[in-house]
Amino acid sequence: MSTTDQIHHPTSLSALQTLFSTHTYVLLDFTATWCGPCKSISPIFAQLAKSYSVPSLLAFAKVDVDAAQDIARQYGVSAMPTFMAFKEGKLVAVNGKREIRGADVRSLTAAAEKLGGLAKKRLEEREGKA
Repeated sequence: MSTTDQIHHPTSLSALQTLFSTHTYVLLDFTATWCGPCKSISPIFAQLAKSYSVPSLLAFAKVDVDAAQDIARQYGVSAMPTFMAFKEGKLVAVNGKREIRGADVRSLTAAAEKLGGLAKKRLEEREGKA
């Protein structure tokens, strides 16, 4: 699995499981190189990752559905982009949505902000106990 600009790129289920085991929250972007809406929302996802990533607490990851078909199949992804949030490796709803389909900037930003707030709260709790 590679990482670029705070975005992880798991290419197998085992790489994704490693990401889940090392981060409390993960926001996944299921994408494809040929997908126009994916390309348009990519810089926004990158900015959200830069703004909200918290080491060991919140990771942002892109899954290329063509390169990692097993991951896409595992989560039933049939449209791109699709965004999903995970807590401790389990799919969770954020702001009432289990997934965000399409280049929905408002919903994606709201999900990143929500997860970022949860991660920050966990970080503060950890530091308070240290």
